[in-house]
Amino acid sequence: MLTAGLLVLSGCSAGDLGSSGDSGAGTTISFLADNSDASLSTAKGLADAFNARNTGVTVKVETRPQGGEGDNIVKTRLSTGDMADVFMYNSGSLFTALKPEQNLVALDDQPYVGDLDATFKSTVSAGGKLYGVPFGGATGGGILYNKAVYAKLGLQVPKTWADFMANNARIKAAGIAPVVQTYQDTWTSQLIVLADFHNVAAAQPDFAEQYTAGKAKYATTPAALKSFQRLQEVHDAGYLTTDFASTKLEAGIKHLADGEAAHYPMLTFAVGTIQSQAPGKMQDIGFFALPGDDAGKNGLTVWEPAAVYVPKTTTGKKLDAVRRFVAFVASKDGCDAMAKATTPFGPFLVKGCSLPADVAAPIKDMQPYFDSGANSPALEFLSPVKGPSLEQITVEVGSGIRKAADAAALYDQDVRKQAQQLGLPGW
Repeated sequence: MLTAGLLVLSGCSAGDLGSSGDSGAGTTISFLADNSDASLSTAKGLADAFNARNTGVTVKVETRPQGGEGDNIVKTRLSTGDMADVFMYNSGSLFTALKPEQNLVALDDQPYVGDLDATFKSTVSAGGKLYGVPFGGATGGGILYNKAVYAKLGLQVPKTWADFMANNARIKAAGIAPVVQTYQDTWTSQLIVLADFHNVAAAQPDFAEQYTAGKAKYATTPAALKSFQRLQEVHDAGYLTTDFASTKLEAGIKHLADGEAAHYPMLTFAVGTIQSQAPGKMQDIGFFALPGDDAGKNGLTVWEPAAVYVPKTTTGKKLDAVRRFVAFVASKDGCDAMAKATTPFGPFLVKGCSLPADVAAPIKDMQPYFDSGANSPALEFLSPVKGPSLEQITVEVGSGIRKAADAAALYDQDVRKQAQQLGLPGW
């Protein structure tokens, strides 16, 4: 996953904020969510809004740890039949590790299924069955940019990598740093490589499948190798802020917001950091997808939201009550409750849901990629294979220490070890 505690919602246990069971007032169901501020606020917001609208069913929230500890607890509670009545957990590759066909209730027969975003559905499906609904909005990976700089220089949002690099040349000529990098926070060095995945998938649609099977490699797949080459090109062209090696995320955001730099490869969750680090500058910040070679295939790499699932141990009256709650989560009222509880980092993935009118411009800029269907899940939602050393490798490439081809080959070795530890065939 991209970075602990910043994006990935995972993890379960302890910290019960309520109890489950039947009471004289009706049925009480337990809803398990991780204990990050955003997840817990969202879960409480959903529970409170549902409880206010429904009689006979009460949702009470339980918490669990994040990260690996939480992952283990979720799997343990599922395997021992001790899972909460309904729970929130990752979509994508971590979802498949839950053995959904064995442990989860399929939701294909529910009336809201047709309203769910098709790309999201692919990350919560197994064996042809759907098992989850979105918990929150999507997060985009691409380029935050300074709109005031673009306006001053008469630049247009690029749809190809060539146009992006041409914009960078114009920006540098104007005495402004074209690209912020913040390698003191090493995880941020991965963004160009990871946000490029929509372009990889556009060029080779079966890459994720072949990559998981050990047949496609970064070093030998031209479209995937370009992800590392693009990172190298930005450095070699002299387009980085001078303090890229020693800068952290917060300082990088300030460079961008103050117009000292024009672009920052980043996730849209960083909007919250812009609001805290550069109050009053949000109107100057926009967002676009990382450009590829073909303007006609321009699209966004998406970090899909977590999902809400129902364990097979939920039966009878409890299952009926949970179905009502899950339908609420996958409705406009549910989206509105989540938006009220915490600031969305991207569009909701349920038809009929809209972002709040006052949401920040970079978040609004994501919506067209969803309206047109021009988006792809990040590779980590399609494959469990991600080597632990990627951020160190991308720091080297982005700093001019290692060439792209060498880095891609090194990363292939890194993921091979991880795939073998997972016991995947073909490695």
